[in-house]
Amino acid sequence: MVIGDLKMYAEQHDGNVYHHRDSKNLDVDAIIEFADGPRAAFEIKMGFKAQGKGAANLLELVHRIGYSNRPKRALLAVITANGFAYHRQDGVAVIPIGVLTAWGPP
Repeated sequence: MVIGDLKMYAEQHDGNVYHHRDSKNLDVDAIIEFADGPRAAFEIKMGFKAQGKGAANLLELVHRIGYSNRPKRALLAVITANGFAYHRQDGVAVIPIGVLTAWGPP
């Protein structure tokens, strides 16, 4: 359901959604990419308490690609099944699926 929503959003803005897995088995559930490069990376976690693992994966992805390659307005977010929306101290957003559509365009 979440991937479908992300694809619908991306397609409306001429973007694509990809899954990421690298040679060291870093797995990120969804990357939204537009013509000028990646703009958002998402981990999807069922429980609110699993957000730490999701955030760690996203931050590791940014570390591996290098901070200088990250677009300034790129979003890193963990989408959860429940809870409330906020930004963690590490800069990763936590977004419950119920408010996913409130996320604005890049």
